Amino acid sequence: MIPLSRRVDAPRLLDLPADTADITWRHATTADIDAIVDCEREIGARDHPHYVTPREEVADDFSHSYVDIATDTILALDADGTVLGWGLAIVPPGQDSLVRSILVGGVRPASRGLGIGRRLFGWQKGRGMQQLAASDKTLPGWLMAFVPERAVETVDLLEHAGFSVARYFLELRRDLAEPIASVAADPEVRIESFAPEWSRATHAARDDAFRDHWGSQPASEEQWDSMVSREVSRDDLSSIAIGTNAAGAEEVAGLVMVSVNEEDWPGQGFSSAYIDLVGVPRAWRKRGIASALITNSLRAVAAAGLDRAVLDVDAESPTGALGLYTGLGFTESNRSMAFTQVY
Repeated sequence: MIPLSRRVDAPRLLDLPADTADITWRHATTADIDAIVDCEREIGARDHPHYVTPREEVADDFSHSYVDIATDTILALDADGTVLGWGLAIVPPGQDSLVRSILVGGVRPASRGLGIGRRLFGWQKGRGMQQLAASDKTLPGWLMAFVPERAVETVDLLEHAGFSVARYFLELRRDLAEPIASVAADPEVRIESFAPEWSRATHAARDDAFRDHWGSQPASEEQWDSMVSREVSRDDLSSIAIGTNAAGAEEVAGLVMVSVNEEDWPGQGFSSAYIDLVGVPRAWRKRGIASALITNSLRAVAAAGLDRAVLDVDAESPTGALGLYTGLGFTESNRSMAFTQVY
């Protein structure tokens, strides 16, 4: 395959949109994080009221070593300096079979229909193309954006920019007032709560488990450490399975990672825990480990006094994840879409 640097016809120079009397454009700095979070909260109230983007998530994106906020960000501000829209193009370091530029951001609902989104996303797309074109890897290159189904303005913007829906993701919820069946673990594994001493082994298990998931790539140590150290992460509600491999060493044979963001609760109308990851490495599949881990975490979440468990699943997951979750009492509540442009 021809290297991406020769396949992607990216703009050599990428100027920010021209300022007007009402709108100023510039790159972001870390001093803008709170203003961006304020903008993101208004976006979320319209497009995804059932979850809130934590400030920590925005701050983490700005602090990652593979993000250059001086070149990878864009802000639209009004005359008072209020952030009307923001954007970020991220190229994660894991690139075993795919190079991805993930485009995030949006425009305040009250400022939509003024052309801000078109100019903002046009710049983001150009920056994403530059990022792909900077790679000499002979791998597929994707521009990606994840959009809630109800964000109709963003859906229309992406479609007009030449993106298409590649995948649907379903948000599923499990009412913990309903009985939780007891699922016995495979006798060759033991199940316990996640603990920091198992972090590296759990990371390895995650990467193996997600090798066959659509669009997934290995997580760097930086990415993994950022995820497990978040304020919302809950080790006590997360579950791992420990087994002994053919070499006689213990390893992680499955994982369920859970977080709790209380800011989500008002929009949901109930208290909840979010299941971030469910994974079983290939060598340990077909043993009922995933079911045992999920029910173990569900019981822990219920014991913590929370109303429901929430997760997202690829509607076309080849592992049969959707059937697993519905069989454990989860039901669909919301949908989102992954849009791509492929090079």
